Amino acid sequence: MKIGAVDLFCGIGGLTYGLRKAGIDVVAGVDLDNSCKYAFETNNHSKFIQKSVDDVTGVEIKELLKPYDVKILVGCAPCQPFSNHRKDKKDRKSHKDWSLLYQFSRIIKESNPDVVSMENVPALKKEKVFYDFVKGLEELGYTVSHSVVNTSDFGMAQSRRRLILLAAKNKKIELMKDADTIQKTVKEIIGDLPEVAAGEVFAGDRLHQSSKLNDINLKRIRASKPNGSWRDWPKKLVVPCHKKASGKSYSSVYGRMGWDGVSPTITTQFTGYGTGRFGHPEQDRALTLREGALLQSFPPKYAFISKNEPLVMKNIARHIGNAVPPLLGEAIGKSILMHLEVD
Repeated sequence: MKIGAVDLFCGIGGLTYGLRKAGIDVVAGVDLDNSCKYAFETNNHSKFIQKSVDDVTGVEIKELLKPYDVKILVGCAPCQPFSNHRKDKKDRKSHKDWSLLYQFSRIIKESNPDVVSMENVPALKKEKVFYDFVKGLEELGYTVSHSVVNTSDFGMAQSRRRLILLAAKNKKIELMKDADTIQKTVKEIIGDLPEVAAGEVFAGDRLHQSSKLNDINLKRIRASKPNGSWRDWPKKLVVPCHKKASGKSYSSVYGRMGWDGVSPTITTQFTGYGTGRFGHPEQDRALTLREGALLQSFPPKYAFISKNEPLVMKNIARHIGNAVPPLLGEAIGKSILMHLEVD
């Protein structure tokens, strides 16, 4: 039985990599951002299709999956419209990506895959678009399950809560957790990497580089304790906004991670010391690109850019932070395969 998938909103291929590791052939990934093409194709040996999902048709998906007995459509529509980090929460529908989940639903209706999987932020469950998506699947004859999970329960050293939906024709399918999975710690994942100073690049790996820190932020991180907050600093170092009542609840920004726990959610801004608890547990700097990638469960040799391409930190950080963690993708893939075996 040949099992194939297409990955919508594929990015640099985190979900695809996980599905392939589980044993599912991902024939192609679709994404509008052509800067993701190198990483997606190089690491996954799958076709990258640069295209807006608005323009994808069910006929195209059917053609891609034609050689397979079991057809799977997966995707993580951009989460920015639904994220709790959005400043304009009251005006979410104005975001350019708001309607993409409706396009995902349209493509499912047109292509009629055997299995569907969708991943996004938990806050999506508060929105009508999510329930429209579920209703649309049920009307097409799919049995739908969805749950909010934490990636730390799937062997990652990162706390990242995600909404996972699985749907299959006529029979229930659920995300399965391996009972033998052992939670990893930050130290287990990045503790053995060579030391680098703020603003430096390790000679043996250009992704192992960190952002520069100005003098005041160097003083702040030196005054920071693992898992502590800016409340540990001398008053002269405290950022003015944190002295206001509205800023006192933001205790994790400018924070250090601890070795023995998990990291916070790796966002697209994880290389910035002031954007979250992204300070290294011991070294006076923010996380490097390599450390962020490893905490996202990308393998050490995952190629993010070609050797001849100039490295722009914010671009690579965006790719890593936006990705579906490969380990979570693998769990989704194994759950699909288990469903097919039982079926």
